Amino acid sequence: MEEEMMQQLRSKATELLLREEWDESIPAYSHFISLCLDQISKKTHQNPDPNHHSNLNKSLCLALSNRAEARSHLRNFAEALRDCEQALEIESAHFKTLLCKGKILLSLNRYGMALDCFKLALLDPQSGSNSESINGYLEKCKKLEFSSRTGAFDLSDWILNGFHGKSPEIAEYIGVVEIKKSHIGVGRGLFATKNVDCGTLLLVTKAIATDRGIMPNSKDEDLGGNTQLVMWKNLIGKVVESSTKCHRTHQLIHSLSTGEEEDTLEVPDVSLFRPEAEESGFLNENLDMGRILKILDVNSLVEDAVSSKVLGKTSGYHGVGLWLLPSFINHACNPNARRLHVGDYMMVHASRDIKAGEEITLAYFDVLTPLSNRREMATTWGFDCCCKRCKFEEGILGKQEMREFEIGIDRGLEVGGMVYRLEEGMRRLNARGKEKGYLRASFWGVYSETFESEKSMRRWGRRIPAIEVVVDSVAEAVGSDERVLKVVKKGLKRNCSGGGGGMVEMERTIKLGRGVYGKVMKKQAMRTLLELQE
Repeated sequence: MEEEMMQQLRSKATELLLREEWDESIPAYSHFISLCLDQISKKTHQNPDPNHHSNLNKSLCLALSNRAEARSHLRNFAEALRDCEQALEIESAHFKTLLCKGKILLSLNRYGMALDCFKLALLDPQSGSNSESINGYLEKCKKLEFSSRTGAFDLSDWILNGFHGKSPEIAEYIGVVEIKKSHIGVGRGLFATKNVDCGTLLLVTKAIATDRGIMPNSKDEDLGGNTQLVMWKNLIGKVVESSTKCHRTHQLIHSLSTGEEEDTLEVPDVSLFRPEAEESGFLNENLDMGRILKILDVNSLVEDAVSSKVLGKTSGYHGVGLWLLPSFINHACNPNARRLHVGDYMMVHASRDIKAGEEITLAYFDVLTPLSNRREMATTWGFDCCCKRCKFEEGILGKQEMREFEIGIDRGLEVGGMVYRLEEGMRRLNARGKEKGYLRASFWGVYSETFESEKSMRRWGRRIPAIEVVVDSVAEAVGSDERVLKVVKKGLKRNCSGGGGGMVEMERTIKLGRGVYGKVMKKQAMRTLLELQE
């Protein structure tokens, strides 16, 4: 009677699984697994027929494997992995379980461990009809494992195809970085452990959760505000769900700042953020909604999808998400890193050369603006910027020469003349190196307007620094920027149309492009990307 009930229960669970009714199949399999374990326990004590005991174990193994499959479809990967482990304890080379476990590990970006599962599965006689699929998984794991280990990424094909189709498959990667106490403010920051040159990838990481949408074209602010509010609520729900389903994710989220008592926060080892990190060592902690809301308020980032931005197809595109390791990167008005979003992944690269021990910083807001503007923007973010650039400009902008220059801007004087005045003022104030770059970045609007005006260049071109000099100093001081790149491209076009040299200028443009987009594409793809921005 009991065996008949078990058979019916197994048939019901299998039918639900085949119909992809994952939520309903899990409790059915759980009931069957419970009865199966009970039967095994009873028969073991009664010294049963070995064949019957073996059949029960096989049924239990398959049920655990099927429940793992259902849980993985619901993205409950932690529970699914536990089912796989239990099944493999019964039958260490169970084909279906090895496939399921490999797919789960691949979804969790644990490429090496996934590779081992697929290799074992390929040895099974059952793999014959599935060998092509398994070999596909093996190649995928090898490629992603290589990228994860070396930081070698190439988005060229995707860019050359105009961003059509799905986003390229990307691996998680943590480069030469570590978490330490911040040098530019309170709390913690991310630091380079070795010298890296402009464009070098520092890290690639997948979002814990994102939500995206198209902002309405209507000028009704309430409508736009409601859209963002819905996205924010969706993001909170997704983060809570991820935190609930995975203990490790829960603990990593709770390691982020809430914006309070920053100096007392523990400095975690960066290895804890690697996908293959074990859960051991994590403390149990209850889900605290109040804390999660504070963490999201401080650490969530607006997404900037390059494909949408470049092609201009979704000008109202808006995305928000939570990425763990990038949350440790502080702002500076002389940033040395930029972020690139591809699908759910964020790629952070050096936007200028970075020295070993230097803190990695991003621009939370527009840094090609004067100090007064940046102070206002920092206030809206809830902090005061104490970077080298801000400290330098605070000390110099009170000088007579700088006051006269700012008055000239307010009065709308001719831009070429303003550039000339600023350059003369810097000479008298003995500004050197990056200091010139800081001031040129602060008044970039005046410089770009001058360089883009044939009239201004005819009048002032010989009395002000060449565009190459200004661009190089700005990029060295505050990193590469699309607007700086735009001015260089226009200059390149003028030179080429006038019969001037183009190779050196193109190399300079590509170098700046690497600072903006990173070393993730070949030169031809970079040229295509720059052309798409015209």
